[in-house]
Amino acid sequence: MNSGSVLVVPAIEKGRGGGHLARSAALVHALRSQNREAYLFGRFGSREQAFCNNLDSAWVLSDEKALQSRTWGFIVLDRFQTSQEEFARWSASAPLIGIDEGGDLRDRFDFLIDLLPGPPGGSAPNILDPRLLPLPARRRTSFYLDRKGRLLKTLVSFGAEDPENLTVPVCQALASPENTEITALFGVLNRSGDGIPRLAGVRTAEGIPELREHLAEYDLVITHFGLTAFECIHAGVPVALVSPGAYHEKLARHAGFMSAGIRAKGGNRLKELLYKKPSRSAGSPAVNEEFLKVLGELGERIGARYGLHENLREPYALGDLLGSYALHVPAACPACGSQERFNHRVLARFPDRTYRRCPRCGMAYMLRTCPPPIVYERDYFFDFYKKQYGKTYLEDFPNLIRNAKTRLTHIKAMLQSRGKGPLRLLDIGCAYGPFLAAAREEGFSPTGIDPAEDAVKYVQKELKIPAFQGFFPDTPLPDVLKAESFDAISLWYVIEHFEKPGEALGEIYRLLKPGGVLAFSTPSFSGVSARTSAAGFLEKSPQDHWTVWEPRYTGAILKRRGFTLKKTVISGHHPERFPLIGPLLTGKHGFLYGLCLQISSLFGLGDTFEAYAVKNRVDPGV
Repeated sequence: MNSGSVLVVPAIEKGRGGGHLARSAALVHALRSQNREAYLFGRFGSREQAFCNNLDSAWVLSDEKALQSRTWGFIVLDRFQTSQEEFARWSASAPLIGIDEGGDLRDRFDFLIDLLPGPPGGSAPNILDPRLLPLPARRRTSFYLDRKGRLLKTLVSFGAEDPENLTVPVCQALASPENTEITALFGVLNRSGDGIPRLAGVRTAEGIPELREHLAEYDLVITHFGLTAFECIHAGVPVALVSPGAYHEKLARHAGFMSAGIRAKGGNRLKELLYKKPSRSAGSPAVNEEFLKVLGELGERIGARYGLHENLREPYALGDLLGSYALHVPAACPACGSQERFNHRVLARFPDRTYRRCPRCGMAYMLRTCPPPIVYERDYFFDFYKKQYGKTYLEDFPNLIRNAKTRLTHIKAMLQSRGKGPLRLLDIGCAYGPFLAAAREEGFSPTGIDPAEDAVKYVQKELKIPAFQGFFPDTPLPDVLKAESFDAISLWYVIEHFEKPGEALGEIYRLLKPGGVLAFSTPSFSGVSARTSAAGFLEKSPQDHWTVWEPRYTGAILKRRGFTLKKTVISGHHPERFPLIGPLLTGKHGFLYGLCLQISSLFGLGDTFEAYAVKNRVDPGV
């Protein structure tokens, strides 16, 4: 788990507007209100400080010494497009969360949150939700208002900076005193000239405090793709866009907005759309009411697409979301220790999880925003187990005993540590002890360990087998679990639950005798389910499965920890999960089902597998 302060780094360079800074300052303020220690990083001039919403100066850092004096839980980069140099700098300090990240390094972030939809074809974020924006409280009941002959009240706003100077040409194109009342905003970062220009037939202002709360006062808003456009959708106000460049144009169209085009050409095109050509008897153009209706229909669709018409009952903003985070992000590969985490390819992203693959050992592993909501107690083995297998753990005991005896046959066949006295076996994650019971019947002297108190008591009292309660390998255990004291150690669907399996394997190596057997089973990332849809497989993977193993990588992973893989058994064959043909299979019988079962066995398409390895007699020194 990552603890420590939160650092927020906004884009403040010329051409980036004021939205990133205002949003970042608001985020720091929101986190502080939740008693999270958060800071804004940057060197701000007097004009930039206006966007900091009266942020306490003690919450703003601007030098390296201040950065290095704190431990960062995570760093939020609201940088628009993070450079290679920046990424290297910040990634050396803490896990990274990217906000609306559009750079080439986007997919290397631990977590991605898009408040605004990205371009088509871009890598998917963990979360895409414009409702995390600070949306306006004042809203209209409909996009369609009867103006009853009054002028069209129009707002033109291209942000705090308007680096492409869109405001002037758009206002000049649209100015029509007979039909429209135009207000143009010139932001405090607009460096295009001295003061606010005078425009015929247009009201001009430097800005409107809390602009989003005034949007509902207008019949039409002209802006570019960004915060204001989505605020308009939530406020129920028709919005038309003019893009500062091709990138914004692509974003606008992908999100479903009407964009008239780029720069001055876009303003002229908007004029053609907004006004009907005057007839010979009329000297001024009339507002095209059909065009406003189209904008309203688009607004309805965009709002429905992103949930912007909903009234959220609970607080729902970026600060609330990040304030709940307690990141679990390993600094290195949990299996082999490779420390190039940001070079580990991202396999999939979900709201609370990211999966990466280590290029050195092949292990797929999970990063989490918060601890998994799983408690290993009675409900885990009864309610959860029954939902998956149709019966409780104890009801499934006879079947588990049968499986255990098959596994024990493999273990006994490869044991190289035989000596005087009974063979000692440790079952990690023993649950209610079916493997322990089977091992005793096969002549082993078994011992179990499990975090569930109820399960351990059952093993002790009902099965009369030694068992200890605790999380392996963290829980201090008695001397009975001393170095090189076991002939075999087993973990049946347990190894994937270790946040640091490399450390667990190191402790298992210590406890096993030379030539002793390590045996475990785990879900397979090479099975038919993962082959059909890797993202779908990972999405359904239990939230406490920190690693996802594959038979092809297991031997090399174990070798690094001092074991030699001797046998792999592919299990969990499910022909009904085959793509296309699977849904046609009814029941576990019939020629077609049997054929698919043979194919699954032949090509190793089972969704689980078992691994049997022997401890080498030379310490790997990992």
